[in-house]
Amino acid sequence: MTEQKHTQDPLNVDEAITASEAFLIKYKNVMLGSVAAVVIVVCGFLGYRHFISEPKELKASEAIFRGEQYFGADNYEAALNGDSLGYAGFIKLADEFSGTAAGNLANAYAGICYAQLGKYEDATKYLDKFSADDQLVAPSIIGTLGNCYAQMGQLDKAAATLLKAASRAESNSLSPVYLIQAGQILEKQGKNAEAIEAYKQVKTKYPNSFQAMDIDKYIERASVK
Repeated sequence: MTEQKHTQDPLNVDEAITASEAFLIKYKNVMLGSVAAVVIVVCGFLGYRHFISEPKELKASEAIFRGEQYFGADNYEAALNGDSLGYAGFIKLADEFSGTAAGNLANAYAGICYAQLGKYEDATKYLDKFSADDQLVAPSIIGTLGNCYAQMGQLDKAAATLLKAASRAESNSLSPVYLIQAGQILEKQGKNAEAIEAYKQVKTKYPNSFQAMDIDKYIERASVK
């Protein structure tokens, strides 16, 4: 990906977690990219369905379209701040269209852009403004928010937010990822009983998920510490 900035990992996860198990806490750009892909596909559909079909949102939809193109091309700086061709940038559009569906969407895009650039504090400000009731985009944004807290070293907040994302998603694809991330953070804090509880949810609630195949090793690791 282009134009990404790398920052020091405040969790020092290598001390407690193997490289293959570290997920976003270690490989933040890869997983944030995955979340971004989910958001852009789903929001693209929602944008077409709602913005185009509702005339009052048409102007807002057209305004953020160029930003979505920059976002899809990993040009996060331009997506955020605009260009010289008339595109204002997600930051300005989120403010200009505040209270509209497009403004809400611009908050999500802005937050993910900031996260991809390693500017986690700015990312949390915009991600926290986004609101939705679905079981795909909303949990993805909450999960991204939780991982930004982790990168900022706010581990209590990170674990709680990731658990919230897992609960909101209630899906085999997203929930186990967030539960394991939360468990890893709890282990890092020495809260092994809480970590085991998170891991056991993967085993009992999402037994058919990919992550469930290896969940016993997480439970065993947390149990022997």
